[in-house]
Amino acid sequence: MTPLSSIRTVLPGILISAALAAAFGTVGAQGPERYVANAVSLATPGPTGTAVVEISVTRWSPEAEQDRLLKALAEKGPEKLLETLRDLPRAGFIRTPGNIGYDLRFARKTPLEEGGEQIVIVTDRPIGIWEAVNRPRTIDYPFTLIELHLDNKGNGEGKISLATKIVYDKRRKTIVLENYSSAPVMLTKVRRE
Repeated sequence: MTPLSSIRTVLPGILISAALAAAFGTVGAQGPERYVANAVSLATPGPTGTAVVEISVTRWSPEAEQDRLLKALAEKGPEKLLETLRDLPRAGFIRTPGNIGYDLRFARKTPLEEGGEQIVIVTDRPIGIWEAVNRPRTIDYPFTLIELHLDNKGNGEGKISLATKIVYDKRRKTIVLENYSSAPVMLTKVRRE
């Protein structure tokens, strides 16, 4: 084999490899993201305190999953939403130090009009034995909803709702807290890492 024919044989493979690397680089830019925040619980009555929270999004939910959830909520209410949510693949996890954490089912990022981005994460929340047996009002809200507002540098604030009503925001076409300002757990110093 002559040097020129060797180059002709190898060159297409090099070009294909370069194209694949570029494609994977683009996907990676929209891939997994990790956020760290200080969580401050202001729940009254209930426990108060602070903790560091890690939120890792390993997969962003496509629009089709969002449409599926919104349709379930609009047509059949929270029970169908919960069932549909549990059918979705894992989108990441949330945890505090020394804790195993739990899976997230839906994660969606949208740009904000004033710049930056809003991240909405929804999952089924863990329900303990006491809550399952005694069935307090919180049993009617089996969702955890996390909403982050980040600036262009990836810093911001957020809220975690463990037991509150969630609604459909028609303007943004997403699921949000019914009353964002009254969520019991505030996330401060949120930063993308």
